Amino acid sequence: MLYYLFNWLHKFHFPGSGVFQYISVRSALAFVFALIISICFGKRFINFLRRKQIGETVRDLGLSGQNEKAGTPTMGGLIIIAAILIPALLLCELRNIYVIVMLFTTMWLGWLGFMDDFYKMKAKKMKKDGTYQKQDKDGLSPKMKMAGQIVLGVIVGVVMYFHPDATICEKVSRTSEYTPIESVLQVENQDAEKAPKIFGTPHHSTKTTIPFVKNHEMNYSWITAWFGDKTGKWSFLFFIPIVIFIIAAVSNGANLTDGIDGLATGTTATVAAGIAILAYVSGNIVFADYLDIMYIPHIGELVIFVSAVLGACLGFYWWNCYPAQIFMGDTGSLMLGGIVAVSCIIIRKELLIPILCGIYLIETVTVIIQTSYFKFTKKRYGEGRRVFLMTPIHHHFQMKGLQENKIAQRFILVSLILVVLTLVTLKIR
Repeated sequence: MLYYLFNWLHKFHFPGSGVFQYISVRSALAFVFALIISICFGKRFINFLRRKQIGETVRDLGLSGQNEKAGTPTMGGLIIIAAILIPALLLCELRNIYVIVMLFTTMWLGWLGFMDDFYKMKAKKMKKDGTYQKQDKDGLSPKMKMAGQIVLGVIVGVVMYFHPDATICEKVSRTSEYTPIESVLQVENQDAEKAPKIFGTPHHSTKTTIPFVKNHEMNYSWITAWFGDKTGKWSFLFFIPIVIFIIAAVSNGANLTDGIDGLATGTTATVAAGIAILAYVSGNIVFADYLDIMYIPHIGELVIFVSAVLGACLGFYWWNCYPAQIFMGDTGSLMLGGIVAVSCIIIRKELLIPILCGIYLIETVTVIIQTSYFKFTKKRYGEGRRVFLMTPIHHHFQMKGLQENKIAQRFILVSLILVVLTLVTLKIR
């Protein structure tokens, strides 16, 4: 809302109001606001949860230090949600379709995760002697979680395919001289129509980026072309299920990663930084021309939103790093994974997710391998066997004796390396 206020003041030539026109300024403010909110209000929220006795229930899995986590406040994802939504509502252009989609994603998956945490909370039942008996809840069923993710996937897929503002611009000619980098701030808010010599007019497309390939774009309409659909009229029948799969996979991958102190928060922060850079270059005419990638009009508002996500994660990491004073719960992990997935879909970089979100992928794959191999060997030999000591993979390293904080720090470092590698793919083709 500050965006609209300063736009109004700019009409009257109010000193300094023009800086709110720049994506870079609003992104920096969103990051700072989110960081302050999550750090400053985090302690108060932790104390509130302790007074309400809203703590984590821990199963005895034989892991070092696991029992000490019992009673640690959970549902800290509410802090992250507040730290994301407040700066976004203040600084983003709220009529932008990409901002609307991200706000809906945050609230929808935040609500889904909150309901799961709510049902898993330690309920209190009064016994006949006047004392309370604690009961553990299983949370939402996997089918209910999947149904919620499917609904979100359908909505995001329909919006990205049919909404008139969800467009891209492709190059129509290649210039030998590029605009000087010093002029970036002067053109970062330009529309595609203002650069007719470089990019064509905005149009609907199901194109996406393929990493490490010279002709680095793929169109989902090619799939339906095999069935005689030359115009790609029915390509949404394939595009929307793919969107659903990506959202469900990344969201659940982030949920699996949230197993030790600071791991999901730290890795998501590095991923958010990478997405912010990818969104910025995709929405900037100068960089889109230089990197030879598709230009996405009005995508700059996504940079502001993701900057708030980055600030919220780093602020929450202040309280969530080892030893954690609060856990994000499914309220945070499902929501953050969904934000990452939808952001990548919006900037047409979803095929980069296996690299960008490599930690999520590894965590998910190890669970699939462990479960599949256990079922196979149990059916064949009558006794289930395991590939890893425990999954997700971070628990495997715990069982091998590595300290929890060292595992988290090394995984975050690997995630940072993968983010850099993702950015490098823009030039290595």
